[in-house]
Amino acid sequence: MVTYNILDYSLIDEGSDARKALLQTVELARLAEKLGYRRFWVSEHHHVRSVAGSSPEMLMMHLADSTEHIRIGSGGVMLPHYSPYKVAENFRVLEALHPNRIDLGIGRSPSYQLVNRALNESKGKRLSYEQQIEDIHHYLTGKVINHRFRDLTAMPVIDTSPEMWLLGTGQGSAEIAAQQGLSYAYAHLAKPGGGHEAVRHYKDHFRPNSMLSRPRVMISIFAVVAETSKESEMLAKALDLWLLTVESSTPPPYYPSVDTTLKRGFSALEKEKIKHNRKRIFIGTPEQVANGIQKTAEEYQADEVTIVPNVFGSKNRMKGISLLADALDMGQAE
Repeated sequence: MVTYNILDYSLIDEGSDARKALLQTVELARLAEKLGYRRFWVSEHHHVRSVAGSSPEMLMMHLADSTEHIRIGSGGVMLPHYSPYKVAENFRVLEALHPNRIDLGIGRSPSYQLVNRALNESKGKRLSYEQQIEDIHHYLTGKVINHRFRDLTAMPVIDTSPEMWLLGTGQGSAEIAAQQGLSYAYAHLAKPGGGHEAVRHYKDHFRPNSMLSRPRVMISIFAVVAETSKESEMLAKALDLWLLTVESSTPPPYYPSVDTTLKRGFSALEKEKIKHNRKRIFIGTPEQVANGIQKTAEEYQADEVTIVPNVFGSKNRMKGISLLADALDMGQAE
């Protein structure tokens, strides 16, 4: 049976600010818990002025304190920026305070070169991504044999461990997840093509370990859901504009409203890019989007689907995940 999750970017809507965006993330998490979603993850984005979610661990602690049972996670921590030892200890603290509720999602997005330089300014030789992941596995479980820091213990010492997920968009990440026995989250929202082959490779080459005995697959998708097709299309146009501008040299400090988007319009070149981007997004009524999600999950043979409701307005995001929960027949949590 497929389970469903939410990933939130803490979008700063036009006319709003970062503090409101973070508080709206808390509201969305509480609603997701009530609706019966299994996990609520938050992202790590740097130097993206329309996104307030720059420090997932800090936000996760507040979210875990503000909810009761939904799993709280990172989607994900960009590991090349950090010390694996420090990441492991951060998540051990989270797990100690909220046992069996914490997910450590790991990614390696290079982000902006300026960001990477600032976060690694005083570092010398850098570890490979594969070594960093092996290090975290060692620090969380102590199960890696002949580790160079085998006598070093990540604190605090606790009886449970966060779940580890490796995020990726292709064969390389799938291979690492399989070799290291991690759950694998494929970013369909970033690369809708080629994912089936990556997931098959992961499943075929998975090596069980002390943390995970069988392969486990999640896919993540953008979803724009509204009561009518017309309304969902209007919201999708704002997402079209945000995707165009967030990757430009001069991204705006907010997520654009529908009104702003309609007044601006799109050039012929932009329309071609939008046509390509639309392959990354599920748009429509609750039934239409639910059917698309279920079909895609079946194609991937996924265990979980993580929904990213990147639409303008907190009320629209909350309404969208509510409508979708009903259409997916999730039922509300007790």
